Amino acid sequence: MKAIQINEYVKGPEDLKISDLPTPAPKSNEYLIAIHASATNFFDLLQIRGKYQHQPPFPWIAGSEFSGVVLKTPSSLPGGWTPKYKEGDKVFGAGQGGYATHITCTEERLRPMPRGWSFMDAAGLFVTGPTSYAGLVVRAGIKKGDWVLVHAAAGGVGLAAVQIAKAFGATVVATAGTQHKMDVARSFGADYTVDYRQSNWPEQVKKLTPKGRGVDIVYDPVGLIAHSMKCIAWNGRLLVIGFAAGDIEKMATNRILLKNVSVVGLHWGMYSTMEPEMVDKVWDGLFELMESGKYKGTCFTDQEYVGLESVPAALKALGGRDSWGKVVVKIPQDGQSKM
Repeated sequence: MKAIQINEYVKGPEDLKISDLPTPAPKSNEYLIAIHASATNFFDLLQIRGKYQHQPPFPWIAGSEFSGVVLKTPSSLPGGWTPKYKEGDKVFGAGQGGYATHITCTEERLRPMPRGWSFMDAAGLFVTGPTSYAGLVVRAGIKKGDWVLVHAAAGGVGLAAVQIAKAFGATVVATAGTQHKMDVARSFGADYTVDYRQSNWPEQVKKLTPKGRGVDIVYDPVGLIAHSMKCIAWNGRLLVIGFAAGDIEKMATNRILLKNVSVVGLHWGMYSTMEPEMVDKVWDGLFELMESGKYKGTCFTDQEYVGLESVPAALKALGGRDSWGKVVVKIPQDGQSKM
């Protein structure tokens, strides 16, 4: 197989190289999957530089999210369970080694391809979809009539949040840093857009809400919780998703008290360990939205990336904030694209 193997940390994506490696032999509880599309993530940029919290021992294959076709099924599963997927099934998932033509993966890291979806759209679903659903539905308790402020709304988790909020009957105010990204957010259902580069964006958001009361939920993957306090409503919920801006915020807790608001965090990656019964519930909810057409893929379409050799350019576009949605690389199998 071909893969982007990391033998030592690199300065940036431009230093990544493609290697010819043996196709991995799956363990008794693993599937072997032919990858047809691989999605990029910010943590990939950190990991190849040695700056992520999870660093595999050398050598390792970069990348995580993917979609593809099952080539081999497990020969043995715990408890004698029958494998859920069979050879030829289309699946998506995540595991160390997404920047390759093949990957081995255990069943809990896979989901069936949503009906009518392409490999490109499904490749970027495993992380963003459940993150936004668990945040808005499980943690923030979104309901019909809520006003929801989604920061970085044109990003992967942002566009997922916009769609999920709309599906639950909320009014969505989306923030983004360019007119193009604001237009993208609207195309995915946002009712209003605000440029967060303008210093008075909290006042703009508040004026949009009924009687200027503020928004009920703030979905924040950036690190704008403190500023969002200026436009949150009484009994509002501030949802901490991440810190894409780079700095971990500090905020005055007296403001939390004065507005009677809740600040809640989401660490989706820990649910499988701390609250495994919730994982299937979240996925069931997401698949219901996808089946009803209320949630669609968020694949970046302004530029096409084909082949592992285009992974560096895709990562540069992601890291340079030049993209929207999920930047996905098409991985041809046997020299052809099977879309």
